Amino acid sequence: MADHSITRYLADQHGDADPAETAEWRDAFLALVAAEGPVRARFMLDQLATLARDPHVGWSPELVTPYVNTVPVEKQPVFPGDLAIEEKLASLMRWNALAMVVRANTAYGELGGHIASYASAADLFEVGFNHFFRARSAEQGDLVFFQPHSAPGVYARAFLEGRLSENDLAHYRQEIGAPAQDARGLSSYPHPWLMPDFWQFPTGSMGIGPISSIYHARFMRYLTHRNVLDCEGRKVWGVFGDGEMDEPESMSALTLASREKLDNLVWVVNCNLQRLDGPVRGNGRIVDELEKLFRGAGWNVIKLLWGSDWDGLFARDTTNALVQAFAHTVDGQMQTFAAKDGRFNRDNFFGQNEALARLAQGMTDEQIDRLKRGGHDLVKIHAAYDAAAKHRGQPTVILAHTKKGYGMGSAGQGRMTTHSQKKLDESALLEFRNRFNLPITDEQAKDLAFFRPAEDSAEMRYLHARREALGGYVPQRQTQCEVVPVPDAASYAQFALQAAGKEMSTTMAFVRLLGTLLKDPQLGPRIVPIVADEARTFGMANLFKQVGIYSSAGQSYEPEDIGSVLSYREALDGQILEEGISEAGAIASWTAAATSYSVHGVAMLPFYIYYSMFGFQRVGDAIWAAADQRARGFLLGATSGRTTLGGEGLQHQDGSSHLVAATIPNCKAYDPAFAGEMAVIVDQGMREMLVEQRDVFYYVTLMNENYAQPDLPEGAREGVIRGAYRFARYGDETARQRVTLLGSGAILTEVVKAAQQLAADGIPVDVVSVTSWSELAREGVECERAALEGGEARTPYIAQVLAGNGPVIAASDYVRAVPETIRAYVPQGRRYLTLGTDGFGRSDTRAALRAFFGVDAASVVKAASFALSSRA
Repeated sequence: MADHSITRYLADQHGDADPAETAEWRDAFLALVAAEGPVRARFMLDQLATLARDPHVGWSPELVTPYVNTVPVEKQPVFPGDLAIEEKLASLMRWNALAMVVRANTAYGELGGHIASYASAADLFEVGFNHFFRARSAEQGDLVFFQPHSAPGVYARAFLEGRLSENDLAHYRQEIGAPAQDARGLSSYPHPWLMPDFWQFPTGSMGIGPISSIYHARFMRYLTHRNVLDCEGRKVWGVFGDGEMDEPESMSALTLASREKLDNLVWVVNCNLQRLDGPVRGNGRIVDELEKLFRGAGWNVIKLLWGSDWDGLFARDTTNALVQAFAHTVDGQMQTFAAKDGRFNRDNFFGQNEALARLAQGMTDEQIDRLKRGGHDLVKIHAAYDAAAKHRGQPTVILAHTKKGYGMGSAGQGRMTTHSQKKLDESALLEFRNRFNLPITDEQAKDLAFFRPAEDSAEMRYLHARREALGGYVPQRQTQCEVVPVPDAASYAQFALQAAGKEMSTTMAFVRLLGTLLKDPQLGPRIVPIVADEARTFGMANLFKQVGIYSSAGQSYEPEDIGSVLSYREALDGQILEEGISEAGAIASWTAAATSYSVHGVAMLPFYIYYSMFGFQRVGDAIWAAADQRARGFLLGATSGRTTLGGEGLQHQDGSSHLVAATIPNCKAYDPAFAGEMAVIVDQGMREMLVEQRDVFYYVTLMNENYAQPDLPEGAREGVIRGAYRFARYGDETARQRVTLLGSGAILTEVVKAAQQLAADGIPVDVVSVTSWSELAREGVECERAALEGGEARTPYIAQVLAGNGPVIAASDYVRAVPETIRAYVPQGRRYLTLGTDGFGRSDTRAALRAFFGVDAASVVKAASFALSSRA
């Protein structure tokens, strides 16, 4: 559409009191563009905009542009590929994806799957695969986040590439039964845990992919600026759905991307106008809404709306009839146009007025039906991707207009039910075959036969050549990285291991330990300290000067506390990632660092410290996604427990994070009471993740309460790691029946006080420090499983620790369900009572809170006395 047509349209839309004067301004501006070029034109517009922002004028620019392509025909680059072959390949991908889903549901109706999303996005994917998505090689290559519901299309491409077999495709969503059939089960969505050599990023929980892609792009800049790894020239591509943009995580970090000038980031939003049940914005236009949102957030916006067939119509449209019609067509109506045939569109779209009717003259109903939206035209898609890849200074979003269920005809195209469409009858299959001119017979179509051209065919040679030119196949997950040496614990944690009764909190002990680790010449540069916005709260201000806070802009101001030893310092090579008040952003940064070993081939070690209540409860979905991505790193839940953060009250007091952490298979959760225990856990975690390179991550809770820190007992290391060890004995050493008190974290000090009181009353007591309830429970489950499967009978470790007689009392600062997880492994005959902090938190002193919840020393003594009485 010509520039002068757009300006006339805008003038018509807003009313014009003096058309002659408007024409003079318009002609003057067009003359400036013609004579001086777009750079000068933009400068003049900026000058006028500055004047117009005067309060007396009260003007600000409209963020929504006309409903046309951003890249005009005259600026489209020459399409670099073989268009005919690429269209044929895209059609084959569509067919094999459809056949895979329909076959699975024909055989097993419960398996589910999606056809329509990939049908709309297939061309968006294929242009990326053929021309833009570079594989990782020599520590280079792009990161690609795939729309989860389009996973069948990625499998279909991998089948043509020879990376998946026909048998594999026949076992879509059958991961358990597939190996018995000598096949690979294909996961429902991108899952690195389930397909560890294939998928790189989990995106199945919608909204997680978009925010993760932003922080991965920013982490690449972080690696470059800190001279860890040169990531210049690499891109992060994300293909997401328009309905997915409703998720708060999708939108929450847009301004970070623009503030950081992440021009290595490109989003492609597949605007097929439909969510799961119906239109995304039935009474509005989602493309307009997203354009306004992204432009306002500082992104470069490229609208990819209409295919090449429309170019001639726009060229003939001298009265702006098309643009005006689009401006008044809401998405609900656009969806109806997608679902209907050419005759309907002739009557109901082009039949709206004479100008539109004249444009459609000479076109058959079939030609009208075949008019493509921009997201289905390879040439237009390439032009948009090319413009996005070359743009500098901003992240780019491509708003691609497509039809959901494209090509599914009456069986699903644009229909309300299309998202859940999993079965097609024979006529629908033949219609699909004909629509894309597939080289398969009627019988093959009805039988849902997979189709792969001969290896020496032009299509297959082209397919492999394009991927070879881009460095290999994607998606593909790699795990090779060098071992990072971990220093001996005595070199950085001796103060904690031999604390000699010094008073400190485990939070302060951790910060001191971290500060020393950062100085290690080999490990130090690989550490990524992360906070949401509580560095000073956690005593980390001393790290500001030591390693600095990462800022892509450096520090262009003089902080007011510049004379302080704890002054705030930002730097281009800063090491701390301080993410502001955004736990979702901080966990996304942690995930980017924790998976760097796989994404970039460079192992990094992130330590993310936060209020424990704001972890698993607030961003548990993102933590689960990190687990799926096989993250390696530390999550530190500070001010943990329900009674340690006395004055803050209900929403800050954590009583459940260890319960949730226990549900994540590769998360090792620990609740150490003492600095020495914490040091052993951190040391073990570093060795497990950096040296042994195991795909686990650690959750360690820390307290802000100062109390005397004992030396770590000799020989306790194994017990600390396994989950429990005997901390002390009180009273008669020879007594056969003893009370055993289990305690963890903040409540262990109360348990010790209770033990001392019981011993003073003549009752012998053993105190066991439980460092991990979940590790004890998991080991017990494994022993049970081995026995059930006829393996070697083993006594659970906690049962060995609790061997003896007498009651067992367990107390923690968490809900009772946490210590209840080991009940099955307490030796028979020993009465087991659990104390916890069930219910809502509240504000008061620690002493009052512990008495209220029944986890203080007096409550432990009371429970022990009850267990010893005849009433128990």
